[in-house]
Amino acid sequence: MKVVVMNGSARVGANTKTVAEYIRTELANHGVTVDLFDVREHMLPIFQGDEAQSNDPHVQYLHKIALEADAFIICTPEYHNGMSGALKNALDFLSNTHFRDKPVGIVAVAGGGKGGINALNNMRIVLRGLYALVMPGQVVVDKAYVENGQITNSLLKQNLSALVDQIVQIGKALRGNRSTF
Repeated sequence: MKVVVMNGSARVGANTKTVAEYIRTELANHGVTVDLFDVREHMLPIFQGDEAQSNDPHVQYLHKIALEADAFIICTPEYHNGMSGALKNALDFLSNTHFRDKPVGIVAVAGGGKGGINALNNMRIVLRGLYALVMPGQVVVDKAYVENGQITNSLLKQNLSALVDQIVQIGKALRGNRSTF
């Protein structure tokens, strides 16, 4: 089984990347092959719908790993009550071919008391448009629980592990059974 973990933060030292790396490790502990797509490391051009953009090596990499994926876990910071613009741009380069009937777990990292729920709702709407099977379970990470590149809260670790378990279980069950319509 192969899972793509997406880090939707382009900031240096982002808490969202810490969470994405934690999830990657949890998935690897399940014996799952993991590809990490980091919007900072794989700077994409602004999506214009131009076919020539498919020649960009970062776009090609994103298409390749998304097509091969059996499931996704997508992490975003909450910016102004939504997902990051860099993550939305990355999702704009993908289509229902990449997501149809694949389970997707979603995670938002937020601070300042806003809670991250609006970013999660924003991601659900976009992913529904891509025909993804967005899991009902989701995780909000308060940035207070991420310090010096480490997750410091045991309940948060349990919640992230539960999301990973769900993605692995459902991803394995659905693998090879995706619809073609």
